[in-house]
Amino acid sequence: METVLHGLTFKFCLIYLDDIIVFSKTFEDHVQHLTAVFERLKNAGLKLHPKKCTFAKRQIKYLGHIVSSDGILPDPDKISAIKDYPIPKRLKDVRAFLGLSGYYRKFIKDYAKIASPLYALTKKNVDFIWTEQCENAFKLLRRSFNFTTFIGLSRF
Repeated sequence: METVLHGLTFKFCLIYLDDIIVFSKTFEDHVQHLTAVFERLKNAGLKLHPKKCTFAKRQIKYLGHIVSSDGILPDPDKISAIKDYPIPKRLKDVRAFLGLSGYYRKFIKDYAKIASPLYALTKKNVDFIWTEQCENAFKLLRRSFNFTTFIGLSRF
């Protein structure tokens, strides 16, 4: 995909595996950009699945985020899973929580520092003992996932 769209990426499209986002400032530009992408895909013998496509949207869900001209926010559905996550009862639960919340760490100031008591539980040869520090870190992380501001997008 990178080869097929070489020269267009970061100019007006982004690629992740087989997902393509085409971004434009105006609707007219968007039509031109889509035409260029479609032409490249056609020449490479690649086809799109219409049911998997959306066009000319002001915001989209992409890789667990809401992306718009304002910037990027975590997908509220994913954040609900973090905010509603039950208190871990075993190491497997801690790892799952850290995996889920860690995906959005860029949105939480001092994420690593806050989560350090939880990460300490995941080290080798450490017994699972849920301490008050673990409890406080867990609850603070869950509360931290209240977003009202976007991470701004670079203007490519």
